[in-house]
Amino acid sequence: MTLALDTSGLLAVAVDGDQRQVALDALDDDPVWCASALALTEALPAIDRLTDERILRADLEDAVRLAWDRIHVVPVDQRCLDRAAALSREQPVRLIDAIHLAAAERLPRPVRFLTFDPAQIAVALGLGFEVVSA
Repeated sequence: MTLALDTSGLLAVAVDGDQRQVALDALDDDPVWCASALALTEALPAIDRLTDERILRADLEDAVRLAWDRIHVVPVDQRCLDRAAALSREQPVRLIDAIHLAAAERLPRPVRFLTFDPAQIAVALGLGFEVVSA
């Protein structure tokens, strides 16, 4: 089975808390990890909003990049963007969230979708994904 992570799932791998164990368990259960090319780009500035401590930021970035090294990157090309635009028009999700969902749709089924974003959960279920969340 394939596990697709959105940015919240990627960050959960590095940030201590309840979500971290859910993310780590999901990663242990699935041998193939995937994310849109946008996930790392979105995660890095989010780290800066999590803490003002420079050393902690560096540790979090290292942990995210370490996880990223094991992730198969789904390209955000025109096909992905067109599908994301359609999802964003049809569903109650922001465009950035629709990009993650559109990227996950490109993966061979079955796909588990790791997200901690409540807005994405219902849409992911509607797209036929098994959702992993807290």
